[in-house]
Amino acid sequence: GLPPALPTLPLELTILYNFLLFTVGTSDSAVEGIHQGLLRVLEACGNCGHGLSTEELWQKVLQEVTAEELQAPLHRLGVLQAAWWLSASRLSSTTILVRLLSHAEDLGRAHCSEGENELLSLLKAWQLPAEETSLPLTQSTEDLKEMLCTTAAFLQGLQELDAGNLSTALSLLQEAAGGFCTKKVLAQIYTCLGCCTHRMGKPQTALQHLKRALQVDFQCLPALSHAAAVYHQLGEIDVELQALSLLYEALVKKPPAAASSSQCFLIQMDLIYTPVLASLLCPHHPSEVKYLLAQRCLQDGRVTDAVEHYLDLLALLQEGLQQQVPLGGSSALPRIPEVFLEAASALEQAGRHQDAITMCEEVISRTTDLIPRMLRPEETLQQTECPSPEAGLSQGKESLCCLAWRAAGFLHQGWAWAKLGESKEAITQFSSCLNMAQPAETREGMPGGCCLQVCCVSLPENLLPEVEVLQKIRLFSLIGRGMQFLELGKYKEALLDFQHGLQISPGDPAAASYLVEALWKLNRKQEAATHWQKFSQSSSGETGKGRPCPLYLVSCLKQVMFTHRESLARSVQDFLETADQDPAS
Repeated sequence: GLPPALPTLPLELTILYNFLLFTVGTSDSAVEGIHQGLLRVLEACGNCGHGLSTEELWQKVLQEVTAEELQAPLHRLGVLQAAWWLSASRLSSTTILVRLLSHAEDLGRAHCSEGENELLSLLKAWQLPAEETSLPLTQSTEDLKEMLCTTAAFLQGLQELDAGNLSTALSLLQEAAGGFCTKKVLAQIYTCLGCCTHRMGKPQTALQHLKRALQVDFQCLPALSHAAAVYHQLGEIDVELQALSLLYEALVKKPPAAASSSQCFLIQMDLIYTPVLASLLCPHHPSEVKYLLAQRCLQDGRVTDAVEHYLDLLALLQEGLQQQVPLGGSSALPRIPEVFLEAASALEQAGRHQDAITMCEEVISRTTDLIPRMLRPEETLQQTECPSPEAGLSQGKESLCCLAWRAAGFLHQGWAWAKLGESKEAITQFSSCLNMAQPAETREGMPGGCCLQVCCVSLPENLLPEVEVLQKIRLFSLIGRGMQFLELGKYKEALLDFQHGLQISPGDPAAASYLVEALWKLNRKQEAATHWQKFSQSSSGETGKGRPCPLYLVSCLKQVMFTHRESLARSVQDFLETADQDPAS
């Protein structure tokens, strides 16, 4: 409450500086403290600054206060102000302030015109006044200025990275990596360098930066996560799985944060927070990493390991940890029914067919009440016009997803029963799948498959992926049921299923091949040969063509493949040659 006096102002501002070092980053009191300090400086010099913004106040103080003994204290407060503004990403305000403090307006513009970064040039040109040895400082102003240089380079590098200006981002982040900071922040900078070079198409350079991040701070787990992603892109599955395993173990152990080797620095660059930094350093939940392990193993055909990881993951989810994991969106975890279906696929491929059936039953029972009895295209269209931002899925889209999950459950059960040699039970499950994958209003009087093509015309584009998944499920189920009819010698029923499969996916190689086989077994060899020639000339590529199959359907795609194409081709060719030699036949 004492009026300011010029002789005591240096001591007063030094005390304020030391005090604010403990509050910057914890509250807005630092900003208010600097503002009040500047007002007292103006008052001591016979001026008034009430009603001015902080930027205007700094400009007035630095232009009107020329007392030599106040220069060092004002520069100290200037460093704190710049640190605060940088933490709020106020680069323009920081640049103006540093230009005023460094008295380098012309120098700053010259560097900027030469293509150099203006703020960094100004910070490097800023000559701090000599410190008063009689006034002890909690932290050196020179150290803070060096930290400001690193912070400015880091922050601007992140902004350029977010804007897609990768070359500029790389240069700024490299500048930050050579600056003054704690080990924790240095590891973050190297992690961002790894992400930048990865986006530039330089995976090996990215790995070098990410390894450097882990060498600097072994607890920088985002670096390990990004390294796993790079190894995945390079196709180095073994190293990727090792990285993911280490990441999972580290997340589960949750070691206490290591003490910083630079505890003497009260202002840290940890104050920086931007959306791009948050996304790059976003911590994974153990469940997400466990899912990535399971997914990668299943994709690579390591079904035994995949089963183990999926069962561990389901145990985590059943313990209630899913409430801590954001499902969908930016999370690595898909929707829970898809996790169950992928687990069922892994169990099925591992030969654990009964367990796969049980897993699918869980999906079927949980989605029963979520599917409307009739799903009309026009109703679905109306529902999607007002999507819920919180849910992220319209009611129509959600209904289609539930429909696909439940139908996929029956599909997997059908294949599991088929592998157990229970053809009749398999046919029952395939039939249940077909009843689910075909809307109720189109089940009578229409050939299988036409209903979904009608839906595709009526539904908005954002629902087409779900409809395509339903088409694939129906195709796989028709082929699977037809294969079981062939096993039982019911060739006419098999022929109908394969014909309906071709209506869903015209020219599908698996359905076409099985159709020829059914005709052959019905002794309609000439018709079979004609179809064979037609399909051979207009081969359409893979079964279930279109968008890639969801992971939980990949095993079904493999199971519908026609495995004895060569022997059937020879039989057809022999028949055609015989027919040519004996026209009467």
